[in-house]
This record gives sequence, structure tokens and C-alpha cells, in this order.
Amino acid sequence: MRTSKISQETTRIFSALSPNARSTRTTRSAAKGIATFALGYDGTVEVKEEGPDSTLQSTPSVLSDIEDVGSPPRTSRKRKRSADTATIVKTEHKATWASSRKRQNVKHQKQEAEIEQLSEAESQAEIGGSPQTPRRSQPKLPAKRSKSPGGTATYVPPSNWETIYNLVRDFRRANPIAPVDTMGCEDLYWVTAPPAQKRYHTLTALMLSSQTKDTVTAAAMQRLHTELIPNPPLDPGSGKVLHSSLTIPNILACDPVHLDSLIGKVGFHNTKTKHIQQVAQILSTRYNNDIPDSIEGLVSLPGVGPKMGYLCMSAAWGQDIGIGVDVHVHRITNLWGWHVTKAPEQTREWLEGWLPKEKWHEINKVLVGFGQTVCLPVGRRCGECPLAGKGLCKAEIKGWVKKEERKKTTTRVKSEKVEIEVEQEKAVLKDEDDDNVLTEKKVTVKEEVVDS
Repeated sequence: MRTSKISQETTRIFSALSPNARSTRTTRSAAKGIATFALGYDGTVEVKEEGPDSTLQSTPSVLSDIEDVGSPPRTSRKRKRSADTATIVKTEHKATWASSRKRQNVKHQKQEAEIEQLSEAESQAEIGGSPQTPRRSQPKLPAKRSKSPGGTATYVPPSNWETIYNLVRDFRRANPIAPVDTMGCEDLYWVTAPPAQKRYHTLTALMLSSQTKDTVTAAAMQRLHTELIPNPPLDPGSGKVLHSSLTIPNILACDPVHLDSLIGKVGFHNTKTKHIQQVAQILSTRYNNDIPDSIEGLVSLPGVGPKMGYLCMSAAWGQDIGIGVDVHVHRITNLWGWHVTKAPEQTREWLEGWLPKEKWHEINKVLVGFGQTVCLPVGRRCGECPLAGKGLCKAEIKGWVKKEERKKTTTRVKSEKVEIEVEQEKAVLKDEDDDNVLTEKKVTVKEEVVDS
């Protein structure tokens, strides 16, 4: 498309007047063109080319491009930084430095807090206190069993079992306050009775103890010792019974109703009455008024199970050929994670596989007393347990606090006196329809709260 000469000259003039144009490239012809475009040019004015240092930016901005009005002039990419630019850079650097310093201060404060906590823990340790830091949980691996091709079972003990057992045993020895410590079946025999009669007393106490508390069993045994026969021989000085009436011949001669009345407080007393008289008949005919000296003979008696048999062999005959596992032993060893069993007989099989034999006699009394005082079936007192805070018990209840150590919280209620003032006002209203005068009673209630 062809353009007129006037359009070309106009473009060249505006390009020269624009501040974006480089003044160093202004030619003589361009300057002459500007002069010839001016009004009143007569051809006699000479146009001189300015030096390279002067620019059109120093001229007034009256002839500047309309797009550049109100906007800062554009500069070359390769330019020196001005004073304003240097100031901005300096300010940004200062802000960055302050932010870094702030982070350093926070880090320094954290380090100081950790040092103070460490010093407090060390000071508590020096004065005999213990810092309240959680102990790392110990590994709780249950016992393992493997069978050889010949059928022999090999057991691997559970982790930390000896530490757990020693802590609980020492705790029980220092606190013999459980009912089993004074009223256990092995302690309910008559002290002055002959050995064979003592063994029979132990067996009878074990038969009564099934599903029964030790205190109830001890009371029933005391009645059998003193009330089984009428008019037992008494000590003239103290009036106490001289000899125990609990013998095999006296049981056989006793009326079942009277025998049931003596043991009526124990669990399943009707069934136990029958079993006691049946056992007395077997012992009289087969064992010469004594009890069997083998586990097979004991468990063959009516009402005698494996637990009673092993406990009787240990307490009456002094032979630890097995472990007497009751509900306490079964429950607590499973809570510790020693094994996962569903019945006391399975627990006995596992314990006999790895527990040293010298502990078979005491483990029942240790764990039964522990279950009666601390590791209760309902409402375990983990805060009083010697394993608390050591990461050894798998079923430990965290945060348990003794009753005497609980903070006593008192709630104070401020008594307030409330005065109510009632003011009555009468308002007279007039009905527009029937001109009747209606009187309405208006009640205003004012409340005032006064602190005592």
C-alpha cells in the first residue's frame, strides 16, 4: 500500500519527538525534516545537529507521545542503578536480615528452654526425685513353642518375664495384706492335728474354695473344725476346742443337712456337701483315711480338678509336679502378654514349659494375692503396681492416680440475695364500641441482685 509523502514525514517527525527514540541516532536529514515541518519555515534557517550527549528528554514534555503521559520514561535494559534502586535493595536486605535474626532468636529460646528442663531434671535426680518423663515401652514378646519331629515341645520364655516376676514377688513380700496370705487353703489346717489329718484338711479346704472367696472358705473351715460334732472337747482354762472335729469318720457320720448348714456360705454348697462325703468314703476304703500321694489319684476324686490336685500335691505332700493355675494366674499372665490362652489348663501347660521349677510352688500365691489387692478383675489399680511407668505391662492403664494423691477440688458457690420489688399501676382504657371503661392492672417487676 502506497503512502503519501505527508504521512511519511509525519511518522518520521513523531518518531523523532518520541522520548523512546535514541538521540544518538538522529541524523541531519531528520533534524532538517523537523524544521521544514514547522510553521512559518522560509528555508533560511540552518539546523545544526546536537552533540551525542544531549537528548530530547531534556526538552519540555509538551510534544511527548500521548501514551507516555503520566508514565515514567522508559530506560534501556543496560542501565546503571539509580539512587532509588539502591535504596530499595538496601531496604530489602535489611528486612531479610531481620527475619533471619528473628528465627535465630526463636531457636535460641528453644535451646534455653531445653537446657532449663534438663537442669531441672538433674536437680530432681540429685534430691531424690524422679522427673516426670515417660519411659520407653519395653518389648513384649510372648512365649513361643516349637515341636521337634519326635513330638517334644521346646518353649522360649517371654521377654522381660524375670524382671516382671521379681518386681511383683518383691512387692508381695513387702505387702502381705492379701486374704490369701493369711486365709489360703494351705494354711487352714488344724495346727495340732496329725500329719495325715492335716493333709485331709488341706484337701477339704481346696474343695470348698472353688468359686468362693478366701474369707468365706476360712469361715466354713473354722465351723467344720469346731461344730462338726456336738459337744467337742474343750480346754478347761480357755474354753477353746482342744481337737479338730474335721476327720474322715466324723464326715461319714455327719448328717448331710448339718454338713450343708456348716458350709452353706460357700459357692455350690449342695454339690460340695455330696462330694465331701463321697471323697471321705473313698479315702476310708482305699487310702486308709489318708489322701492320695499322686496327681492321678487326686484328680480321680469327686470334685477335685487339676488345679486342686497340683496345689494339694505341693501344699500337702511338698511335691511340685505342676502349677496350680486359677483364674487370677490365668488372667494376669495373659494381661502381661506372656501368652494368649483361653483356659487355665492351657495357661498351666505354657507356664510349665518355660517357667523354672523352683518357682512353681510360689507363683500361685504371688499372683493370687496380687490379683486380690492390685490387679483386680474389675478396676485395676495400675498406679499402685510395681510395674507402673516401666513399660513392662502390656495392659497398663496410663494416667492412673491413687485416691489419696488426687487433688481435692472444692467448689465455692457465692450466696446471692435477690430482692424483687413489684410496683402495681392501674391503666384506664375505654372501649370505642360500647363506651365501657376497662381497667387493666399493669405489673412491673424490678430485680436487684445484691452480693453477700
